[in-house]
Amino acid sequence: MRLMRRPWLIKLWNSIAAFARWFAPGLGVKRWLALLLGGITLSGVGLALLLLDIYRTAPDTWYLPIISSLSLRFLSRTLRIIIFSSIGIGLIVFALMGLNRSLLVPFLRPGIKLVDQVSAYRRRERGPRVVVIGGGNGISTVLRGLKQHTHNLIAVVSVADDGGSSGELRKSLGILPPGDIRNCLSALSNDEALLTQLFQYRFSGDTGLGGHSFGNLFISALVDITGSFEEAIAESGRVLSVHGRVIPATLHDVRLVADVELPNTQTEVRVEGESKIPQTAGRVRRVWLEPNDAAAFPPVIQTILAADMIVIGPGSLYTSILPNILVKDLLAAIYASRALKVFVCNVATQVGETDMYTCSDHLITLDAAIGSNIIDIVVCNSLYEGELSSGVQWVKLDDEITRDARIYSADLIDSDHPWRHDSVKLAQVLMDLYYERTGPLQ
Repeated sequence: MRLMRRPWLIKLWNSIAAFARWFAPGLGVKRWLALLLGGITLSGVGLALLLLDIYRTAPDTWYLPIISSLSLRFLSRTLRIIIFSSIGIGLIVFALMGLNRSLLVPFLRPGIKLVDQVSAYRRRERGPRVVVIGGGNGISTVLRGLKQHTHNLIAVVSVADDGGSSGELRKSLGILPPGDIRNCLSALSNDEALLTQLFQYRFSGDTGLGGHSFGNLFISALVDITGSFEEAIAESGRVLSVHGRVIPATLHDVRLVADVELPNTQTEVRVEGESKIPQTAGRVRRVWLEPNDAAAFPPVIQTILAADMIVIGPGSLYTSILPNILVKDLLAAIYASRALKVFVCNVATQVGETDMYTCSDHLITLDAAIGSNIIDIVVCNSLYEGELSSGVQWVKLDDEITRDARIYSADLIDSDHPWRHDSVKLAQVLMDLYYERTGPLQ
């Protein structure tokens, strides 16, 4: 009660508590503060020795009484040490806080204390190494949520896209499709504001640029400038201030091919091209890449083998997820990796691709491609609320899959777009599952 009557005491206590947080483990501040204090102490000792020498050796002049008064010689030595040390430390702390505020104010996010931002940055910097495999909007959703937990993110995306702007650039310029890569870079951007909106901006009208996104054209231009698709991706990431990396599953020009069983018949037709598969009425029976011996991009192998967690999906099962898995070297790396392997099942079905599919249908299809018992955890949505668009249904937990010990279900839907995952919910579930297996971050 006495404290409540003295607001200045509360303010002082809060200031002390806030400053004490700078000494929390993992911020990387204590070592530099100790070094700074050591340097200032040695400088102070040198200055003190100089003043002491002047005081003892100089003839009796008018300024000696002033020096004597300023050095508080009328007090005991112990008390003088405490007073001067306290004043010195206080001035150092005040100066450092002011210097930090002056230097970092252009980079601070309003409303969040500097110590909170530094703490969050250090925590994400030490976060687990997570490899996310997929494509389309699904992988962007996962990355957008996970970047709040770790900076050690690697997005592995397919290069089999042949539709829309990416397909046009692929045909006209002979480059790998940049669409999914652009989406991942935008999702990983440190500030999804104006620059990211510009990167995602799509031209309209009947001009030659109609249908193309600025990001696709930007990456295409960088490919021509740098002479390398992977270097163009890296430079794009630097422009967007990306924490993490986006890498293609392979650098080979591959096409996705599928056998589709026509409805109400047992006739199968062969469909070539990722964009044409969902447009063909029927049930997808099998997909593969041509050429089927395309080598994986070497950094993909390295990151998968070094990963702490591998997240497969969500995304279009046949046209976004499997085109990555079908790269044989990449699949072999998943086998060999000791990472926690998680499959995120879609919230809703995709017209022309996974009509009427349940969670077990998704898992059976994936197991058929990569082998059973490779996946450690299957994350499924358990809430079915909201209106879905025409022809789209919920991907539900059926009786068969609920008996699978690998299943983890939770409310994962985005309330504004119920056919999609909520990035925050999904990322929290993934990190909770990871730390449950490995223990909390030290």
